[in-house]
Amino acid sequence: MTLPEQSHFLPLDPTRIVYEDPESIAFYDAFPISPGHTLVVSKEVTVSIFDLDDFHLASLWQAVDKVRDLLQQKYNPDGFNIGVNDGPAAGQTIPHGHIHVIPRYKGDIPDPRGGVRWVFPEKARYW
Repeated sequence: MTLPEQSHFLPLDPTRIVYEDPESIAFYDAFPISPGHTLVVSKEVTVSIFDLDDFHLASLWQAVDKVRDLLQQKYNPDGFNIGVNDGPAAGQTIPHGHIHVIPRYKGDIPDPRGGVRWVFPEKARYW
């Protein structure tokens, strides 16, 4: 495991690691909302992923792509929510930018339409 010491994700149990490359690491969320819920993190520590330089940001999104493929093979979900909580007002609780890759399954909620719009339930139903 090669996250720098200033990462707020440490200590990280190696059994949670799903994917790692020289620039990024992905591991199962400690409090998953579905089977396979994974966090993808740049090894370059910044509070927001948008503080990363272009190289590290591109590497992070490439890792998301690889993780999505791995989770598709392992869990065979019916879809994914992929998202970022950027800043405390958006619900970010760990000050190390990361991307959630959340497998979704038919029937996991009665009506999934609106996806991430349900952050504000009164505004979610637009159809």
